Amino acid sequence: MSGRTALVLGGTGMLKGCADELLAQGWQVVLPSRRPPRAGTAARAALGRPGQVPQSRTEADSQAAAEGGRWVRADWARPDELAERVREVLAAPADLLVAWVHPSYREPVLRAVAPLLAPDAPVVEVHDSSGISSRHGLPDPVLPGHPTQQVVLGIVRHGRGTRWLSHEEASVGVLAAVRRAVEGKAPSVHQVGDVDTWAARF
Repeated sequence: MSGRTALVLGGTGMLKGCADELLAQGWQVVLPSRRPPRAGTAARAALGRPGQVPQSRTEADSQAAAEGGRWVRADWARPDELAERVREVLAAPADLLVAWVHPSYREPVLRAVAPLLAPDAPVVEVHDSSGISSRHGLPDPVLPGHPTQQVVLGIVRHGRGTRWLSHEEASVGVLAAVRRAVEGKAPSVHQVGDVDTWAARF
């Protein structure tokens, strides 16, 4: 995967592990978000100040992830501005889009960044099952011109209770979809954890 560029929307929170893994595999990773990755994480150490490629690492065992990471300050409510800031740091069209964007901003943000993608770039859309309508089910991909893997993040049942997926569990599930995407597999829906609200549609 070395030498390719991934645009990861929502990659500084629960999907931090996904961004870290892409960095470790040699991807150039651009991370637009309102806040930089949390201090002390591999992604934060790799990305440094906004828009800059880091020159050094504080963690010796993660030197490989230092090359190619860029954090871009962005606001989902200003999709055109977000896209322009990403455009400024992209050396070439992005080869992959991974997007976990709040449903109210999802369409305008993805449409705004669409011109920044390579013509055949695959997309991985991530959805939180709590935001999916039981009546309408999973929304259609925003960018039908790009092969799209969709991921639905659910819950984990244990005993009589439930809990949300951990950051690691979410990232592992999304990475599985990323692998399918970059391998050119047919678009599909991936369920991570238990998801009840949309299952009847499929």
